[in-house]
Amino acid sequence: MQVAEHRIHQVFRVSVILKGLHALIEIAGGLVFYFVSAPAILGWVNLLTREELTEDPRDFIATHLLNATQNLNGATESFYAFYLISHGLIKVVLVAGLLREKLIAYPLSLIALGAFIVYQLYRYSYTHAFGLILLTAFDLIVIFLVWHEWRLLRKHIPVG
Repeated sequence: MQVAEHRIHQVFRVSVILKGLHALIEIAGGLVFYFVSAPAILGWVNLLTREELTEDPRDFIATHLLNATQNLNGATESFYAFYLISHGLIKVVLVAGLLREKLIAYPLSLIALGAFIVYQLYRYSYTHAFGLILLTAFDLIVIFLVWHEWRLLRKHIPVG
């Protein structure tokens, strides 16, 4: 039984670290949207996808990336910047709390991840982006692991 708990704890730590890395990528992406103009982003995407689209004009990733950037304007760029930076900062704070075993981080993480899942499923209902389903599945696993760790941590805290 002790070995299984140790393995679950290892999976918990790895998943939380992955969440933290994902949060840093979100913050970096948000900063790009904040500091780089929509036409410049479109230029980069055109440059990056040109060869792939020449080879395969229906390439899934390249066509979706190009379509997404073609719809960028000042308002959408500002929204993406705010969303990614705020989402990333929230996760960075929660990840730091979880890795330091701060009790308050556990219920706050469960609430935040639950809210993110609701929003991801809402966005999925409009976009049908498979990546949102993968992100939601990963978030559900992390929720289970956070809950499991929180339950174990509370057992080992002296009462009174």
